Amino acid sequence: MSEKRFTRDHEWIEVDGGVGTVGITAYAQEQLGDVVFVELPAPGKTLTRGGEAAVVESVKAASEVYAPVSGEVTAVNEALAANPGLVNEAAESGGWFLKVRLSDPSELEDMMDEAAYRAYTEDAA
Repeated sequence: MSEKRFTRDHEWIEVDGGVGTVGITAYAQEQLGDVVFVELPAPGKTLTRGGEAAVVESVKAASEVYAPVSGEVTAVNEALAANPGLVNEAAESGGWFLKVRLSDPSELEDMMDEAAYRAYTEDAA
């Protein structure tokens, strides 16, 4: 079974078979407000951990989405082009951004699990 891991920049990744599904957390989308546009990378693009992976624009601001891991983009969530509000409706499920084939699975080791992330966001509030 796969487990979600979280970054301090409010991205999540859920890995299954060496491929991670990436999105922003419910906390992040609450901070952004209504999402109006999502710019996704092209499949085949190589991401570097901590580098820009996507851009999400809301009525409040535009924010970069950082790659939680390094690897190659294998797919993007095409549904977001027509309905960026999916990020608000289902940030940690149907509103995912991209899938990435991990080049270094050890990068997951220093990320937070759900309990640690919840504590992190409560401390930030």
